[in-house]
Amino acid sequence: MKKYLFTSESVTEGHPDKLCDFISDTILDECLKQDIDSRVAVETFASKNKIVIAGQITTKAKLDIEKIVRNKIKEIGYDNERTDIDYRTCSIDINIEKQSSDIAMGVDIGGAGDQGMMYGYACNETPELMPFAAITASKLAKRLTEVRKNGIIPYLRPDGKTQITVEYENYIPKRIDTILISNQHVDGINMEQMKQDIIEKVIKPTIDEKYLDENTKYYVNPTGRFVIGGPLGDTGLTGRKIIVDTYGGYARHGGGAFSGKDPSKVDRSAAYMLRHIAKNIVANGLAQKCEIQIAYGIGMDKPISISVETFGTATIPEDEIIKKIENNFDLTPNGIIEYLGLKKPIYAETTNYGHFGKENLPWEKIIKII
Repeated sequence: MKKYLFTSESVTEGHPDKLCDFISDTILDECLKQDIDSRVAVETFASKNKIVIAGQITTKAKLDIEKIVRNKIKEIGYDNERTDIDYRTCSIDINIEKQSSDIAMGVDIGGAGDQGMMYGYACNETPELMPFAAITASKLAKRLTEVRKNGIIPYLRPDGKTQITVEYENYIPKRIDTILISNQHVDGINMEQMKQDIIEKVIKPTIDEKYLDENTKYYVNPTGRFVIGGPLGDTGLTGRKIIVDTYGGYARHGGGAFSGKDPSKVDRSAAYMLRHIAKNIVANGLAQKCEIQIAYGIGMDKPISISVETFGTATIPEDEIIKKIENNFDLTPNGIIEYLGLKKPIYAETTNYGHFGKENLPWEKIIKII
């Protein structure tokens, strides 16, 4: 019997990197609302009481970027520059240009917007067909935001992180060994009371009690204080939470970030498509675990390579799975965009608590593979 521990983390929407992802994805959505053919690659940087927006946008949309930025900071709940950032007083610098003509000439004919490799993954550990540690960490982070915004734990501030260590036996999650939660709070809070509130109002309503036992360890704000947070406590940047966004480190990652990129960028669209395919390989009983890699060349419409790894769990040979992928799915950039409906303004929905495992997103749909 093989026993081992595996750890994944997640962050709340107020984490400075996620603040930046959310702003970038909201700008993308606003472009697509007005012009479905918008080309967008937007980065957001946050530090102290300042936001910088930079990148390339080619669109017919009329954008008030400053208004978008202030509205998103307010929506997250940041209103204090002494402890994090204030949507009313923060300075905003904008440096936007059009997409490079060298890139556009490849994308205009249906080619990939960049070269690189992407991964998709699924497993049968959870109903969402996601790794248990990753999906649980995301659910805890989402719950932290809910209890803050709904006044259940009113002294919490927007910045926060969760971390889950799961004990496996024979590759099956059996119990949670450790739960670590760090969340920003207003000054003067009793740490022991905060720990009890987090356990009773965040952890217990989120995690099935069968995974918790007398040996499960709970750590809440182990430094003892987390008043200064958000961009004042640490800088934020679009695209720095790529493992949080995907599979919590349980599967490989091609390295390309998602947020702020329109679907012609295969870093995003192909990763979504591969998640869809991997999930349906598992859902159709072709494997218990499935990881798919694909590679593209910039300006090229067909993949350079496709590989499948099922970790010894496949019910048919892996080369037959690859044939089914090739026969069932159009993996050109335009084919992916059309199949998943990726020109719709859906991207702010994806920003927080993982891009995968949310049943309302098109790449999570279960289909029959023949």
